[in-house]
Amino acid sequence: MRSLWTATTGMRGQNLNMDVIANNLANVSTTGFKKSVTSFQDLIYQQVQVPGAPTSDNGTQSPSGIQVGLGVRPAAVTKVFTEGDIVETSNEFDVAIEGAGFFQVELPDGNTAYTRAGNLNRDGTGRLVTPEGNPIIPSITIPENARQVTISPTGVVSAILGDDTESTELGNIDLATFVNDAGLLSIGRNLFRETEASGTATVGTPGSDGYGTLQQGYLEQSNVNLVGEIARMITAQRAFEINSKAVSTSDEMMSTVVNMV
Repeated sequence: MRSLWTATTGMRGQNLNMDVIANNLANVSTTGFKKSVTSFQDLIYQQVQVPGAPTSDNGTQSPSGIQVGLGVRPAAVTKVFTEGDIVETSNEFDVAIEGAGFFQVELPDGNTAYTRAGNLNRDGTGRLVTPEGNPIIPSITIPENARQVTISPTGVVSAILGDDTESTELGNIDLATFVNDAGLLSIGRNLFRETEASGTATVGTPGSDGYGTLQQGYLEQSNVNLVGEIARMITAQRAFEINSKAVSTSDEMMSTVVNMV
């Protein structure tokens, strides 16, 4: 009975949809988090009668035929890289990207990851690092005697050292962009890895053509919209219920046939 298995694919699809929605809601307060959306596509069709097939001996043809769909499957779970709200924190090491771009992060294995979360800190050696202790690229060290650290919109990091009266430039924060942000691989901890689908990272200076600017003392929040996610959750729940109803209805129809024997 086709409807039994078709409805089952619908239930499986909505179960995955709820998993994605639940992850979005769980990260509603995660700095720099990018929500995901699930896309679906229909499965193959059983051709009971092909469109254009002869319907009589006098040359008439079926205008539409009989094509019975066999269900649905998830096609993709796509990250949406719209910019989240930027909020003030007044922390001198918090940096938000206003526009396109990712911070570069050096992982323990030497590979490079990318993030929109600019909640940076200073480690024991003075390097600017992520909350997990991974240094940003290029590496920037803030001396112990540094005060009034400033990060310009174009990524220039400077500070007043010791008894100096003028600031000293300590380095530059670069940004990376990709042809296809949605093709990046999420690896957790607000980090992404480049893939063939994303294309190779192109590194440039904040504020230059195609790159966003930096805002010191601010952080980009999650781009999850609570109202939108709740609406999607209700829709997924109702779709799951109606597919489960189709399963039970198919079972009742089979039961009726069995009782006729």
